[in-house]
Amino acid sequence: VRLVESGGDLVQAGGSLRLSCTGSGAASGRIFRFNAMAWYRQLPGKQRDLVARISMDGRVTYADSVKGRFTISKDNGKNTVYLEMNRLKPEDTGVYYCNTDPATRPYWAEGTQVTVSL
Repeated sequence: VRLVESGGDLVQAGGSLRLSCTGSGAASGRIFRFNAMAWYRQLPGKQRDLVARISMDGRVTYADSVKGRFTISKDNGKNTVYLEMNRLKPEDTGVYYCNTDPATRPYWAEGTQVTVSL
């Protein structure tokens, strides 16, 4: 199974981005259907933290720092999880990754860079 993140970009503060994470491989369908999926981010000089989580049955939770601005969703048929990010702030700058929750070490991929300028 391989997870590939995409959608990161340079955006001005207040702007929006939509990140995607798609799984490939024979087992990827089961990964998305039978695990909670999450978006994590690593801010410059910081550890990687969970920012949004979606359970198998669609319940969502968010870190306080992104609550009300970010929305996580998934499409099991496409083996894809999304992160809609609105009202972006410079402090959202970092590399965003997707993985299961709890994270599965082999699924960590390259992530996608989000840079928010003033």
